Amino acid sequence: MYLRPVALRALNLKKRVSRKGTARDILKQMFWTCGQTCQTELLVTSYKMGCNCTRECIEFDGRRFNVLRRLGEGGFSVVDLLEENDTGKRFALKRIQCHSQNEQKLAKEEAEYHRRVHHPNLISLAAWKVTGQSAGVTEVLLVLPFFRRGTLQEELDRLAHRGEQIPEPRLLRLFRAICDGVKALHHASPVPLAHRDLKPGNVLLSDNGTPVIMDFGSMAPARLEVKGRSEALAVQDLAAEKCSMLFRAPELFHVESHTIIDEKVDVWSLGCTLYNMAFQQSPFEPVYQRGDSLHLAVLGRNFKFPGNSRYSTALHELISSILVVEVIERPSVTWIIEQLDIMLQEVEHRV
Repeated sequence: MYLRPVALRALNLKKRVSRKGTARDILKQMFWTCGQTCQTELLVTSYKMGCNCTRECIEFDGRRFNVLRRLGEGGFSVVDLLEENDTGKRFALKRIQCHSQNEQKLAKEEAEYHRRVHHPNLISLAAWKVTGQSAGVTEVLLVLPFFRRGTLQEELDRLAHRGEQIPEPRLLRLFRAICDGVKALHHASPVPLAHRDLKPGNVLLSDNGTPVIMDFGSMAPARLEVKGRSEALAVQDLAAEKCSMLFRAPELFHVESHTIIDEKVDVWSLGCTLYNMAFQQSPFEPVYQRGDSLHLAVLGRNFKFPGNSRYSTALHELISSILVVEVIERPSVTWIIEQLDIMLQEVEHRV
């Protein structure tokens, strides 16, 4: 599901640490939620209280779930596998501990993002609830869809292990669907949103292969006006904490004192994601692995395509046209979708 099997974790530990090196990545910690308006009444119960099971049971407004097993843990969060008593359908339960009012504030904002944006390529939230605990710690419980196939990054790791790559037609369709989800965020009403941590590790795959963007923990209003040096440093620090370095837009490495950060940060991440889908690493990962300056490599667009690439020149050109350092010259996600449609039509004609 969200956490890769132990064998794959060991096989790909170095790659995963380089992409995000925190417990948040290990857990795929994408679902901070909290809130005061949720009407769901949560009840943690046991066999003695009427739940027909020997495991822990959780009730959300009359729907009972059995906790089957722990999927993973770290930091302040754990993820459990749930099974609904009546239907047998499986879900993931994310338990998040909030240790401060600010953490609760961020969680409530993310809950609002889930409420505002609904799209087939964006993760949904089945139910959520805040429950109080001792010592001033609040636990947030979220019921989320369970994706047996895991993430796109896990799929890419499996392909790499077999020496395979995604065929170009499928790659284009997958990437277009991801762009559709991003477009829904960028056109959200009343305020456009930016994901700010797009990468293959934050894209789940449904049973039929549909990509679903997860991890709304970095999401924020798309347009942010930076009015001074202190604000610039705050935005820069937040990006360093929440935006994976190998997919981070250049304007987030060094935030100018008087500027506007907008949804184009996601466009840059999409370019890195498309490259990663094709060549199974970020375009700047070789620089990072050598220990050279990633910031300078990003600013200088210091990447190249493998000499043995099996993909078309058109795909290479699309990636290059997305990874533009100057924000004003970087295309929109709508433009990317238009180019993908043209490329898909050409692929269909060749078939």
